[in-house]
Amino acid sequence: MSGSPAGGRKRYVLRCRDSELVLGQRTLLMGVINVTPDSFSDGGLFVEPAGAVAHGVGMAEQGADIIDIGGESTRPGSQAVSLEEELHRIIPVIRELSRQVSVPLSVDTYKANVAEEALDAGAQIVNDVSGLRFDPRMTQVTAAYDCPVVVMHMQGSPQTMQMDPRYDDVMNDIVAYLQEGIERHCDAGGDPRQVVVDPGIGFGKTVQHNLEILKRLQELAALDRPIMIGTSRKSFIGKVLGCEVHERQVGTLATIAVGVMHGVHIVRTHETGVARQVVDMVDAVMNA
Repeated sequence: MSGSPAGGRKRYVLRCRDSELVLGQRTLLMGVINVTPDSFSDGGLFVEPAGAVAHGVGMAEQGADIIDIGGESTRPGSQAVSLEEELHRIIPVIRELSRQVSVPLSVDTYKANVAEEALDAGAQIVNDVSGLRFDPRMTQVTAAYDCPVVVMHMQGSPQTMQMDPRYDDVMNDIVAYLQEGIERHCDAGGDPRQVVVDPGIGFGKTVQHNLEILKRLQELAALDRPIMIGTSRKSFIGKVLGCEVHERQVGTLATIAVGVMHGVHIVRTHETGVARQVVDMVDAVMNA
């Protein structure tokens, strides 16, 4: 195909341990594996390492560019798990999956010790839902490993974030928060070119906030960093469409298409196969 990168997106390169990820040429997919009993969408499905590994292999075969592995639910109202329990859940999966797939693995955690052990076990990316805020040592880990790091926006904590979220201006507040996260990473010696930003759809936002974020995603370009979103099966889709969590595929795919058309570089998804078709189709239109 000819023309500019999909959606006019700026191109970026993330340096992983074993490869480089080029962002902006086409939309990348981050497949999600929750090794938890209580995640809102797939909790309990992949608590056994063998099942989680097999699911990750399947995602890679379906076109995932990154596989994100988490051992603690961050759904609204969820309770934190111990460091030991989180490590027990994810390290065997990361270690084995890194042997079986060639795509980079991401660890979904806000704990520095978990990130460190996951990186040693084979993960190559850190996805921190707290925007590098919850654990002061996290920036030291990501800087020392010089790994890509996703800095996400969250208002409050998983326990409190949906109680009564309010903003002066939702996108302006998110941009300021993410800029602080980038600066925190740099202050610890991290390379700003390794940062990906995520507006944290569903994390301390009302339905209207989430819809406005999707409509105004291009404003994140002011940060000059690649953009990731995760809308997969989230409650605002259910509230808009009046459907339960496992009936939200069509709504999820619609939000993915909107995101790509508004400049998103990475889409986080539970359903890699159908999402791959959507992003490839939208990329083709934007590149025409």
